[in-house]
Amino acid sequence: MSQRTCLSVILAAGEGTRMKSALPKVLHQIAGLPMVAHVVKAAETAGAGDQVLVIGHGADEMRKAAAKFAPEAETFVQEKRLGTAHAVLAAREAISRGYDDVLVMFGDTPLIDPGALTVARLKLAEGAAVAVIGFRTPNPTGYGRLIEKGGKLVAIREEKDCSDEEKKITFCNGGLMAVAGGRALKLLDAVGNKNAKGEYYLTDIVGIASGQGLDVVATEASFENALGINNRAELAQAEGIWQQRRRQEAMLSGVTLIAPETVFFSHDTEIGADTIVEPNVWFGPGVKIATGAKIHAFSHIEGATIASNCDVGPFARLRPGADLKQKAKVGNFCEVKQATIEEGAKVNHLTYIGDARVGAGANIGAGTITCNYDGYSKFFTDIGEGAFVGSNSALVAPITIGKGGYIASGSVITEDVPDDALAFGRARQKTIPGKGKELRERFASAAAAKKK
Repeated sequence: MSQRTCLSVILAAGEGTRMKSALPKVLHQIAGLPMVAHVVKAAETAGAGDQVLVIGHGADEMRKAAAKFAPEAETFVQEKRLGTAHAVLAAREAISRGYDDVLVMFGDTPLIDPGALTVARLKLAEGAAVAVIGFRTPNPTGYGRLIEKGGKLVAIREEKDCSDEEKKITFCNGGLMAVAGGRALKLLDAVGNKNAKGEYYLTDIVGIASGQGLDVVATEASFENALGINNRAELAQAEGIWQQRRRQEAMLSGVTLIAPETVFFSHDTEIGADTIVEPNVWFGPGVKIATGAKIHAFSHIEGATIASNCDVGPFARLRPGADLKQKAKVGNFCEVKQATIEEGAKVNHLTYIGDARVGAGANIGAGTITCNYDGYSKFFTDIGEGAFVGSNSALVAPITIGKGGYIASGSVITEDVPDDALAFGRARQKTIPGKGKELRERFASAAAAKKK
């Protein structure tokens, strides 16, 4: 297999009108990644060294998105929608380059397992001209049936064309197939459009190849592999299946999920063994967690790096650029953005740390805010090793709190604080005996006057 060249042709031209969206259907996301990007990843894992996207609706938007998830992929436009075989032939130029294997896939089947594609490619290596990926279901109504004779696939029959006996077949067409590269264009060019819709159907190449005496086989995968997304309900169904797969994978790799069904991963979440994740945690893109961390309930984490033995939450929000070093603590109702929390530092309660460094062993009191934005630009706050910032303090950036610096509670700090210095940034307290009673009486009288 490693010596065989492979091209994946991914059909992504559908308008997706049932999605009720201006966004091209295949750009709707599963686990934070466009569904077509999941298909691209599966093809790459199965050994497809080159990728082609056949696009139509929203072509410019598709190209822009593809530049991120498949920068090396070629795009071809299907100008008129005349069927699936016609769509594949939009990539004639790429197919004609002489690949050993051509994988034909759909951009709206994000749950395809790379292993299923590999099995289909193996059948080509063994001499098959076409290998169709099918699935079995106890309720085949609505699906095309795979018609086999003597262990070979002879036709794909749409249900409306099936005999009563053929309708009993539970082996159904998943839509995905592998075609021998040397035969692909001849088979595709032989497809006609003499049907009710006047379209060129990719499935017809099965009968064409079989009629030419070529080997055509069907391989079997789970129903999930062929699950196509046509509306928001099916999108949610696919998201649920993807998440369940990922949760299972995480737990089997040594991660504790206390309530797995309430934890949501992104497509690229990395999470180390012996990490404990409590209920209702959401991981957005770009999260990396080392071993032994504890993520408490109701935390929202994206674009963050969490080192070993860190403690996060509950109700913590880590935004992109948050970097927690070993044994750092970000506690309840805290937000960290574009900031490093160094080893053993603690940000425990009701605090915002943005565009900052919190030095090793430092302690940030409840209600502390790094005032990092003046409405036009962002500024940096540097808090030194072992510093102590008292509760309800505002640190107005740019500012440096030196090593071992001590900030009195309730301070507004606007100037740098040297190492080991104590800084007050608040008005001196003044107490006036009896004034509280006087104010209460005045306010009560004013309130009573308003009611008259």
